[in-house]
This record gives sequence, C-alpha cells and structure tokens, in this order.
Amino acid sequence: MKTSKITLSIAAIMVAMAFSITSCKKHETEAPEDKDTGGASDNSLAEKSADDITNIGGQAAEDNSLNAYRFGEDAFGTSCATVLRDTVMKTITVTFSGQQCLDGHTRSGSLLFDYSASTNGAKYYRDPGFALTVTSTNYIVDGNQINIVNKSVQNTTPPGFNPASVNLTWSVNTNINVVKVSGGTVSWTANKVKTLLNTSDTNVYRGPSQHIVWTKAIIGITGNASGTTANGDNFSAATTSQLVRDMNCSPNSNFQGHHPFIQGTLDFTPGTKAVRHFDYGNGACDDQATVTINGNTYTITLK
Repeated sequence: MKTSKITLSIAAIMVAMAFSITSCKKHETEAPEDKDTGGASDNSLAEKSADDITNIGGQAAEDNSLNAYRFGEDAFGTSCATVLRDTVMKTITVTFSGQQCLDGHTRSGSLLFDYSASTNGAKYYRDPGFALTVTSTNYIVDGNQINIVNKSVQNTTPPGFNPASVNLTWSVNTNINVVKVSGGTVSWTANKVKTLLNTSDTNVYRGPSQHIVWTKAIIGITGNASGTTANGDNFSAATTSQLVRDMNCSPNSNFQGHHPFIQGTLDFTPGTKAVRHFDYGNGACDDQATVTINGNTYTITLK
C-alpha cells in the first residue's frame, strides 16, 4: 500500500507539472499580437508637419502663390494664408488665417523664412546655393502646435546643372516638437534629402528665370529621423527606399491639396519593440499603405 501511495503521489505531481508546462505554452501561444502603431503615428505626424513647412517655404520662395495650399481667394471668399516677401531683408513671412487650406488642414500662426545666407547670388528656391532658415510663431495645424527648434533648407544642386540629366536637390535638416491637441509632445529630429524627380519635365522646371510649377511636381524624400513619442518613448526611422509624393495625385476628391506618399518604404523602430515596416505602394494614386510587424501586415489609410 505504501508503494502504491508513492506511485500515485508521483503521478499526481507529473500531471501537475504537465498541466503547468501546457499552461505556459498556451500562454506563450496566446501572447497579444503586437499591433501598436501609436509611436509610428507620432513620427508620421511630425514628418508630415516638417515636410509641409518645407513645401510651404519652397512655394513661397518661388512665386508667393502657395497654390498647392490655396487659391488667391478660396471658395469661402478668404485666403487660408498671406505671403509677404521683403527683398531688402531677404525674408518671406507666411501668415495663416485659421481657415482650412486646400489640403483639408486648418492652420494659424506664422512661418518666417530667412534666405539671407544664400550663396551664388541665389534669390529663389530653384537656384543652386539658395538657403532658408525657418522660425515659427504660434504655428498651429489642426490644433497641434508645431514649434521649430531649428530648421534649414539648402539647395544642393550644382551650379550650371543640366536639367535634362540632373535633378534639383535640397538638403533639409529639422528639429521640431509637436504639442498634440490630444495630449503629449512629440520631439523629432531629421536629416533629409528632397529631390524634384521630374526636373527634366519642362512643364515643371522651366529654367532659372521662371518659377517651378509645384502642382505638377513629383518629389522624392530620403533620410533618417529620431525622437521621442508623446508617451516619452524613444524611436528611430530610416527610409529604406525613396518615398515619393506626386503633386498630381489627390486621392481624396474633397481635398485637392492632399498628396500622400504613394511609393517607397520606411522602417520605424520604437525603442526595443519590433521594427514596423511601412510600404507606401508602387506609385498608384491612393491613400493606402501597409505596415508589417513581426510578419503580420495591416492596411492603413494615410491622412
């Protein structure tokens, strides 16, 4: 009887151990799927905010039109922005009225673009050697306050370039923070290269004496970024293939100024979590992209 009791006790222990191991394996199998894209959304918000500032400066420094953001007088009878150029001080001030712009975003406050450090006699964004530094005053987009710590744009195209074979390029360095209307602050630092991919199109780049037709431009972006999310988590982002924005493409018919990335890939790494691989497509005009995390792929809509 004693031996039988010991055997039963050992059997009970073995069953308990087996149950424990099975429970652990089950727990591991059912671990929550990593779908967190909150940090990536913060990076996207900061990147779009920074790109917009670059684009606004580029358009204002060409012909003052800002025609990708406004018509001189929009459908509501007022303009979403005014542009003032001081050729003596070599500054351009863009002041937003709080109205909705053509891309569907509402802006207020002002941006000051100082091009006094330009070289080679450059006066316009298209000119090799043209340089901008940017400062902001109460600049708010859709309730998010964009504070520029420092931002500079330099036309790095070689003087005397042949537009048939050489694209216009700009070096863009940015350090901003975004105070989100929903709470928290995103800090973002980036070094980027902006390229006018269709410089050879004479309907877009029409030579040094005429402004670039931005509404027909195709723009490429490469480079890296890093920062902290609104929750205080560190992150990094690296372009793995050139991101492309086509100014002819407006997938949302309600906002003809909305031009999302339609091509290229980006790897976003939030702290110690798995890399989020973003794929913006193959050039088709849409507002869809995919993000892959740990082999699982999700579709997202770009705003």
